[in-house]
Amino acid sequence: MGLGYVGLPLALEFVRAGYQVVGLDADDGRVRRMRDGQSYITDVADGHLREALDTGRFHVTTDPDVLAEVQTVNICVPTPLSKSGDPDLSYVQSAVQSIASNQQRGQLYILESTTYPGTTEEALLPVLSRTGYQVGEDFFLAFSPERVDPGNPQYNTRNIPKVVGGMTARCSEVAAALYSNCIESVVTVSSPRVAEMVKLLENTYRSVNIGLVNELARMCHKLGVDIWEVIDAAKTKPFGFMPFYPGPGLGGHCIPIDPIYLSWKARQVGFEAQFISLASKINISMPQFVVDLVLKALNDRGKALNGARIFLVGVAYKAGVSDIRESPALDVWHLLSELGAQISYHDPHVPELEFLGRRHVSQAVEADSLRNIDCAVILTAHGEIDLALVREHAPCIVDTRNAYPGARPDGRLYKL
Repeated sequence: MGLGYVGLPLALEFVRAGYQVVGLDADDGRVRRMRDGQSYITDVADGHLREALDTGRFHVTTDPDVLAEVQTVNICVPTPLSKSGDPDLSYVQSAVQSIASNQQRGQLYILESTTYPGTTEEALLPVLSRTGYQVGEDFFLAFSPERVDPGNPQYNTRNIPKVVGGMTARCSEVAAALYSNCIESVVTVSSPRVAEMVKLLENTYRSVNIGLVNELARMCHKLGVDIWEVIDAAKTKPFGFMPFYPGPGLGGHCIPIDPIYLSWKARQVGFEAQFISLASKINISMPQFVVDLVLKALNDRGKALNGARIFLVGVAYKAGVSDIRESPALDVWHLLSELGAQISYHDPHVPELEFLGRRHVSQAVEADSLRNIDCAVILTAHGEIDLALVREHAPCIVDTRNAYPGARPDGRLYKL
């Protein structure tokens, strides 16, 4: 259930393993595209999708009645935040209601959507038990966190170890057996709560360490020290250090959101996760810090930000993907626009987007157009972008990604 960046690659792995697979998604347009062999996921090529369809073992639909005809259900739906900043489980709850309406004895249900510890037990189990079925006997229930890293050429659904925690030992056994046919390594833990916490630990670890290095980057600005050179030297230590890198902020579907899920759940049990909150505060402040760098770059050249022509290089949340969810580039864009800047952008993975009430189209990176801007801001350093051309022709550059390693800030180059 849910054929996004998690569900679709997982479905194709099941097809490769020989399973009959039904993909269920609520988006009719998305389903029509898939039936035509058109993928909308960066990590799934059209050819791979067509191969799965051509086997005759992969079908996609919007009809939840198919849930009565399957033996296993993997729930891969979004778990965003509500407008108030609390966990929004509405997609999960809707999925579980559809399952309950079509529940059959002997089925296995696995939640993969990132969520707070206790969700499987508190939000899924009661609904699925209303029929009188006993978990571990009449049906099987487990949590297995998605660990997808979009755009990563080395690690994919098949070779990333799969953590599984079932409501009972038998649930864990059945879920692990399913995954073991298409995932290279399956790691069983004692409960869904442990499995749920595993994912939150992984991403909170990243959030906190990125928050630390972002704060150090700002400190190094005051000290006149190049944070990138510091990190490069520190990572030569063969033990006790893992490099994290500063940037314009956090983006994507997990790292900006998951620590908030954990903090929210901690508050429910009377615990204040201060460290997590501080890291989030620092990370959220980074787009404004980037804007301050742009202001300085323009001021040094005797230009005002109001009316300045700013060229944003990369708007996806990270290199190699088209995903703009929670992208800090959009926060930078918004802040600059509020101050009167004229914004254009280039991103080979995001040819167009709707933002701030307008449709925007990616502009080419060309010498003439670069000479006619006031400042280029490198926010996502996709490998396909000709950054050397930007360096040669842009009047000034704010580099938030160390796109020019070893280059020292000068009258044209400003570094995070």
